Amino acid sequence: MNRIWHSIVGKLWATILLLVSFVLFIVTLLLLEFLDNFHTKQAEDSLRREAATIGKIVDDHENEAAMQLIIRDILGDETNALIVDRDRDVQYTFHNGSNQSLFEKKILSQERFFADIKPNEKVVKEMILPSLSDDNVMEQFLVLVYPFQLENGLTQSLIMYQSLDAVHRTTKSTTQIVFLSAFIAFVLTTFFAFFLSTKITSPLRGMKQAAFELSKGNFDMRLPASQNDEIGQLATAFNQMGRQLKYQMELIKQEKEQLSSILTSMTDAVITFNRDYSILLSNPQAERLLQKWYFANGADDNVLPPEIFHMLEHVVTFAEEVEEELELGGQFYGVSISPLYSENSIRGAVAVLRDMTDQHKLDKLRSDFIANVSHELRTPISLLQGYSEAIIDNVVTTDEERNEMVQIIHDESKRMSRLVTDLLDLARMESGHMRLYKNNFDLIEFLERVLNKFMQISKDSNIILSMKNIRDLDTICINADADRLEQVFTNLIDNAIRHTPDGGKVTISVERKGEMIEIAVADTGSGIPIEDLPFIFERFYKADKARTRGKGGTGLGLAIAKNIIDSHQGRIRAELGTVSGTVFTCLLPIDTLIEETDEN
Repeated sequence: MNRIWHSIVGKLWATILLLVSFVLFIVTLLLLEFLDNFHTKQAEDSLRREAATIGKIVDDHENEAAMQLIIRDILGDETNALIVDRDRDVQYTFHNGSNQSLFEKKILSQERFFADIKPNEKVVKEMILPSLSDDNVMEQFLVLVYPFQLENGLTQSLIMYQSLDAVHRTTKSTTQIVFLSAFIAFVLTTFFAFFLSTKITSPLRGMKQAAFELSKGNFDMRLPASQNDEIGQLATAFNQMGRQLKYQMELIKQEKEQLSSILTSMTDAVITFNRDYSILLSNPQAERLLQKWYFANGADDNVLPPEIFHMLEHVVTFAEEVEEELELGGQFYGVSISPLYSENSIRGAVAVLRDMTDQHKLDKLRSDFIANVSHELRTPISLLQGYSEAIIDNVVTTDEERNEMVQIIHDESKRMSRLVTDLLDLARMESGHMRLYKNNFDLIEFLERVLNKFMQISKDSNIILSMKNIRDLDTICINADADRLEQVFTNLIDNAIRHTPDGGKVTISVERKGEMIEIAVADTGSGIPIEDLPFIFERFYKADKARTRGKGGTGLGLAIAKNIIDSHQGRIRAELGTVSGTVFTCLLPIDTLIEETDEN
């Protein structure tokens, strides 16, 4: 039942029914009032005519019996009469029904019927009198008083009274006819209302279902547009709306995916803020940055760094773009915050944070590089300049002193040449322009050849130079650039010998680990301080100055060695020895196909 009242069918049916009922109610009231007045008027006119006739009959007939008989025929069954003289004595009575005495008493007691009434003047009044058929029941009667004068000059009054029940019966009949018409109108209204509403609500139900499907994202829903009226036009407009919504949603989806892809692939951190400084959108880089800052500072997840908050507050308040470089958690960021507008008002801001840490490191490395190069070149240049000026100014007096100065100038120029060559080699390696000339060779034979170059030097320095674990290995063939690897191990062995005291040992070991070959160069020297180990492969980095004092070197050998090993897809590391000294370990990949071919 509730479903009907909440549907358009029930509402339309109730509206039409209320409209018809209201119209019928007004028409019934007006019609009943009109019929009541009409019938009452007709009864009054009938009483007036009958009264005039009866007055003439009473005046003209001398035979009382005939007169009474004629009067009774004129009055009929529903009209009664009294004829009284001036003293209100009843001369004749024509009463049909009960309560005659009550009628006579009630009517004759009305002074208004007999006071100031002229002859032949008819007065009609409505009174409440006892019923003609039931005792103790009062009914409404129409009473007419007609004084008339006889030929002998006497005045008598004719009192006629008629029950209005006949008028009411006519009204009741009319009311029944109206109610029957209302019932027929109710049935017809219900039929036509449901018939009309079905023609309207059936398409509307389809539109409602289609709207629900549309709200769920089913934009392919279509409605039949078979009618040419407003309902059909509405269905056509609905179908066009569905197609347009599908097109717009596809565009929004594509733009959202593109924006998400752009934000995700960006290396910069992007954060969008609301006007109340809450975060609306952020890419993964920004989330990682904020989580890192929260973890480092122990702050809540909703608290922004104070530096960014102040910049954001300035942007939202003054609608100005702000750019600044900040340090957050030991990292350097270039922060740019711009306001976001919604028509003419600011609805938030977008912040872009670019990680400048690597650039800071590069700037520091560049400045350190210039300082180191200047420092390394200053000593040989000073020596060249000083000894050359001494020779030019003829400070030296003997050929032996001159030859000694020339030799120093020659050695320092060679040192400068090695430094420049190492710098050029390192620059080519780091820029990726170094070309490797790879060939297949036996690693064990290669290491023995490199080792033989330092045998005499090690004997002169009273250092034991040896290899171990060689007999436990089969022939190992690798595909690499032998000249570059020789440069690496020459540098490592030379450093080990130079930093090992007399009576020390330099040992080269080879061990196979899966698809990699591990080559270690260990010495028993003073060793590198543990705090300097992470930095020894940087350019010009020297650990303990006492370790390198008087040992020569440019500080670029290990940086060059690392680049060569990296270019062979290998790894190099340095660590302290178990007892003393330093161990440099190189890991190089083995070409198994070449190894199997050589074994066959």
